Amino acid sequence: MIQGLSHMTFIVRDLDRMEAILTTVLDARKVYDSGAKTFSLSKERFFLVGDGTDPIWIATMEGEPLPARTYNHIAFKIADADYETYLQRVRGLGLEVREGRSRVPGEGQSIYFYDDDNHMFELHTGTLAERLKRYGEG
Repeated sequence: MIQGLSHMTFIVRDLDRMEAILTTVLDARKVYDSGAKTFSLSKERFFLVGDGTDPIWIATMEGEPLPARTYNHIAFKIADADYETYLQRVRGLGLEVREGRSRVPGEGQSIYFYDDDNHMFELHTGTLAERLKRYGEG
């Protein structure tokens, strides 16, 4: 039986740049840096995102970026009141903000942005329960 999400790994050209994105935008905390050692496929760093007893583990590994940008993405939950703060963090790093898809009232707001290696991230204010309720209304 699946117990939950273990971790996410992002392959990036520049570990320092990705660290800046994770720590600045997502308030990630770096908990490991392989330095010159290679225990896996390449140099890597581990980060924790979120507070509480079960933060999200994000791994970054040095390597070649994705060849193209797609709508595949990972979404992080933020409070509606923090939307503008996060948007300014993203823009402050010079990251490309993607135009959001059209939305109906009640499904939350999103900030979509790309890192330098074509990964897309979303910062979303809504929940699954809110979206299902809204979609069920018609």
